[in-house]
Amino acid sequence: MISLLDLRARIADGTLSAADAVRAARERIAGRDPAIGAVLRTAPEAAVPTNGPLAGIAVGIKDIIDTADMATEFGSDIYAGWRPRADAAIVSRLRALGAVPLAKTATTAFAGLDPAATVNPRDPGHTPGGSSSGSAAAVAAGMLPLALGTQTGGSVIRPAAFCGLAAIKPSFRLLPTVGVKTFSWALDTVGLFGASVADIAHALALIAERPAIEAPAPERPRLALCLQDFAGSPDADALAALERAASAAERAGAVVHDLVLPEPFARAWAAHPTVQDFEARQALAWEYAEHRDALPPVLRGQLDRAQDLTAPDYDAARREAHRARRQLKELFSDFDAILTVSSVGRAPQGLGSTGDARFNRLWTLMGVPCVNVPVPGDGLPLGVQIIARFGDDGRALSVARAIEAVLARD
Repeated sequence: MISLLDLRARIADGTLSAADAVRAARERIAGRDPAIGAVLRTAPEAAVPTNGPLAGIAVGIKDIIDTADMATEFGSDIYAGWRPRADAAIVSRLRALGAVPLAKTATTAFAGLDPAATVNPRDPGHTPGGSSSGSAAAVAAGMLPLALGTQTGGSVIRPAAFCGLAAIKPSFRLLPTVGVKTFSWALDTVGLFGASVADIAHALALIAERPAIEAPAPERPRLALCLQDFAGSPDADALAALERAASAAERAGAVVHDLVLPEPFARAWAAHPTVQDFEARQALAWEYAEHRDALPPVLRGQLDRAQDLTAPDYDAARREAHRARRQLKELFSDFDAILTVSSVGRAPQGLGSTGDARFNRLWTLMGVPCVNVPVPGDGLPLGVQIIARFGDDGRALSVARAIEAVLARD
């Protein structure tokens, strides 16, 4: 993978130009992507900015995020060739920092569950995860140093775990969703993929204009090891990766305690699909009314079922989420971060599914920052996630960075 920080250091010391860095990304896409299918289209050739803290950084943009110089098709033939008049707010922010939004990356249709054609760069017989499949695969394959994804259930953390790279789903609304196709306005969150935790921390600090995000971790952070029993059991490999990460955290100076989440969290976890699908029914109302038969089968069935959801169902689900958020705020008074699995296990074989978001969706509903840390080992990648209180993205990243450093030495 290509480190954003390494590229920026080379550009700053004059051993690499910004234009050459972007040119190299184009060449890597041309050489590697035909076997992976992560990139849908690239931006027209244009002058590369030489100023700005992200000058020379080529970025992948998930194809539900508007770009004025490239089509945005939402992974659907319904919008084939559709060209926005303006960039999404986050794309404009990247340009202001000197970055080049270079590639539109593959997504499942409307960021749903029907798989895209992208394969896992670690093994093409396995899914890269979804819905941010192209963004995760493009960074994991070394085509791009940074890519944008979105998460409504587990669509940033799960692909990162399956493809073996760092990623963050930030605190809800830390990054703007203006110009991003909505699935669920109470859940949709823009996230980042990169080669290392330090890379995504640096990018997030710049994009969000919050330099404190790169602050170091406390000397002895208090971590809660959490299995989310109400979500079922992860497989043996995922549990082994979690144990390795917990051991690494202790060697980095952390104090690790077990945490069993109280009953309100199980109810909130069960409420997530109601919030998501009630809002998706409205967000995709035009597509469903005018082009139902053109929707892919899983999404079409999901929207069919969502027609029976009522406003009282939705209001009750939102209340469960609110209760759990209040209790989570109280729980965080006893620890600095939560350590849990990122996925059920390794990327499933075949391309018929994007995997299972059961260990992600509670934290998306809570709106708290989540960071995937790859756990090195044999076979397909595994990951763990570090979760911090709402707004404490820097804490999640600093703890993740400390664990990553110890794992790298193992």
